[in-house]
Amino acid sequence: MKLFIDTSVLLAAAGSAKGASRYVFQHAETHGWQLLSSSYCVEEADRNAPKLGPKARPYWRASLLPRLTLVPIELAFDKVLVFPKAKDRPVLLSALGAEADVLLTLDEADFQKVIGSQVYGLQVRSPGQFLIDQREAGRL
Repeated sequence: MKLFIDTSVLLAAAGSAKGASRYVFQHAETHGWQLLSSSYCVEEADRNAPKLGPKARPYWRASLLPRLTLVPIELAFDKVLVFPKAKDRPVLLSALGAEADVLLTLDEADFQKVIGSQVYGLQVRSPGQFLIDQREAGRL
């Protein structure tokens, strides 16, 4: 299963050892989850990780970044897509372009409230929601 990881999840995983975002990273290989992101998200996470404390950026770079497969930043899509947040459009389009199964984000207001829980087959979930879905499906 391909999971596209948004900046908010990258930062949450870097800043908290006990959250669902960190769990996804720590258990991705065991569950066969391929962690995808784009340089757009990676650069934003790298820039903001120091705000989370002195341990966040080193952990981000040494432990989380190597687990990601970077996909191209997509700026265009061949289907109708109304999404008003210009700064988040490359995230959504890159996830769709990479044919991810799930976009993991903590930006509920920017994504889920605007586009809902799915767009063109791409599920949009928080890490916690994703893990609940996996448990309910008997995969955890």
